[in-house]
Amino acid sequence: MRLLLCYMMLLGSSCVISTYGPPQRAQMTGDILLGGLFPIHFGVASKDQDLAARPESTQSGSAVSTAVANLLGLFYIPQISYASSSRLLSNKNQYKSFMRTIPTDEYQATAMADIIEHFQWNWVIAVASDDDYGRPGIEKFEKEMEERDICIHLNELISQYFEDTEIKALADRIENSTAKVIVVFASGPDMEPLIKEMVRRNITDRIWLASEAWASSSLIARPEYLDVVAGTIGFALKAGHIPGFREFLQQVHPKKDSHNEFVREFWEETFNCYLEDSPRLQESENGSTSFRPLCTGEEDITNVETPYLDYTHLRISYNAYAAVYSIAQALQDILTCTPGHGLFANNSCADIKRMEAWQVLKQLRHLNYTNSMGEKIHFDENADLAGNYTIINWHRSTEDGSVLFKEVGYYSMHAKKGSKLFIDKANILWNGHSSEVPFSNCSEDCEPGTRKGIIDSMPTCCFECTECSDGEYSNHKDASVCSKCPNNSWSNGNHTFCFLKEIEFLSWTEPFGIALAICAILGVVMTAFVMGVFVRFRNTPIVKATNRELSYVLLFSLICCFSSSLVFIGEPKDWTCRLRQPAFGISFVLCISCILVKTNRVLLVFEAKIPTSLHRKWWGLNLQFLLVFLCTFVQVMISSRKKSSSIGGSSGSTPSSSASFKTNGNDCDPTSGRHRPRVSFGSGTVTLSLSFEESRRSSL
Repeated sequence: MRLLLCYMMLLGSSCVISTYGPPQRAQMTGDILLGGLFPIHFGVASKDQDLAARPESTQSGSAVSTAVANLLGLFYIPQISYASSSRLLSNKNQYKSFMRTIPTDEYQATAMADIIEHFQWNWVIAVASDDDYGRPGIEKFEKEMEERDICIHLNELISQYFEDTEIKALADRIENSTAKVIVVFASGPDMEPLIKEMVRRNITDRIWLASEAWASSSLIARPEYLDVVAGTIGFALKAGHIPGFREFLQQVHPKKDSHNEFVREFWEETFNCYLEDSPRLQESENGSTSFRPLCTGEEDITNVETPYLDYTHLRISYNAYAAVYSIAQALQDILTCTPGHGLFANNSCADIKRMEAWQVLKQLRHLNYTNSMGEKIHFDENADLAGNYTIINWHRSTEDGSVLFKEVGYYSMHAKKGSKLFIDKANILWNGHSSEVPFSNCSEDCEPGTRKGIIDSMPTCCFECTECSDGEYSNHKDASVCSKCPNNSWSNGNHTFCFLKEIEFLSWTEPFGIALAICAILGVVMTAFVMGVFVRFRNTPIVKATNRELSYVLLFSLICCFSSSLVFIGEPKDWTCRLRQPAFGISFVLCISCILVKTNRVLLVFEAKIPTSLHRKWWGLNLQFLLVFLCTFVQVMISSRKKSSSIGGSSGSTPSSSASFKTNGNDCDPTSGRHRPRVSFGSGTVTLSLSFEESRRSSL
């Protein structure tokens, strides 16, 4: 909360009243004086004061506590704030004697980011008051948003002193923004001009996320503003019970509290009358204020309804109660300290009659007690109390149309991760009437089967939905990347899941399988028979004339060609998939290279009538074998390279093959995802075809 506050420890034996200062003050004498600063009157002072009269404070927030802390820190006078939440005040190097019973805004900024993440929003507007409360709070909020990859579309500062043109320009930017959630770190006075402009424009489709400074502000929570602010989610300080407070409020009377000018003014405002000796009565007689009758003094405070007497949800008041009782407990610890068990040099104790301010500060820093609600009171290393927030939702009363603050959850700052935030969504009314969570994202959700794609020059929260590639899938909304299917699976048409590849192969028992096997075996047998004849009659002139050594290699390659076709029959295995292409390709190239060399030899024989020594030198047997080796070596290298690519590469771009069968476009081992050379039958003839680098899409 930005409203002031601090308590000051002033030590003395009697009450000394300064002649300077406001005439309205509450004071009592005593051995130890506790000085308190409280905002009593609400109003907006002019920002250009001419000092013709006593100047009014133009700062209703943590800035006042900051100014006081700078002064009191010089003398180590303890200052306990019940409502100054600026995180800058946690700097103990600068504010040595500052303590507080309200959570720091650093926790509130984290809680706000957690709520935005909870509702899966990623596109918001941030508005902060231009002071020591709003600026540090929104800076922490920005950091939390960056860590969660949530984007802030607009980041604006606001002040109660803005000109109308500035307010209208801000309202224009908010109205034109696609973000529907507005996070506000500001006080009620700073927010009121903007809310008025939003009401004038009837902008009712925004959700406000309110910091505790205005989450329950009576200045904003008005029926005439509800069309705009209904459904606001706000952070409220934890309420507490103050023993005896109700009875105290019911006994308030100006005759009993003549030393307290605030009670006298409260009485006049509650019963709309003036006390006889009231300075406001003189103002009324002079015509500067409206006329009111005199108070009789017999008015009954228990028969009136006033928000000042609402003791059921004490939040700021409970913090003030905790601050006063912390000081009282520290004094009690000093009074009851046993020598040898104190906090000072040589475990000594402070003398309650001659104690100094720094000794009270020391005792406060080591304070540890249980209050009337059973809560442990202990200040941490930053002199802050551990606290929690109550999350409220602004509802419209069905009875009189007023604002109701409905508790819908809580935020526990020191709970373990994942348990800090609790929200009962069923009790939330968005925009005052809807139970559906509003949409405040830069882009629509990407459906399963797609992924988020980057849009140039746009924040990361703004994206386009890109369909997953073949062989990839996404099974949830807003997937950042598509996952690859396993090697034995393929993505469905919508790319939302993977299914096992259906394996179809040429069986040994199928007609085509039997025919291919018979032809291959006959080819092997017949070739082997011819090769045996050549070996048997290797020294005969006719065998020698056929270039017998090269003929042996040719016949061997034919046997390999026929044998390799058998590997294409039967269920694919890992070793068969690895063997098919290299075996067939190498044996086929070996055969073709032998035929090529033999053909060239015959051509040379016909062209050269008498072989010259040059022909014999360059076209001898060694050269022929060298050419066959080179051609075959090239094919071996190609097969090795393709094999490596098949093993290490993706299944979407690999060599393809089949043998009159298919495995969903892939006939090899279901775990490898590779394509092999294709052997097919047609019109009673055997045709051989070889294809490389055939993409998965084209093969389908």
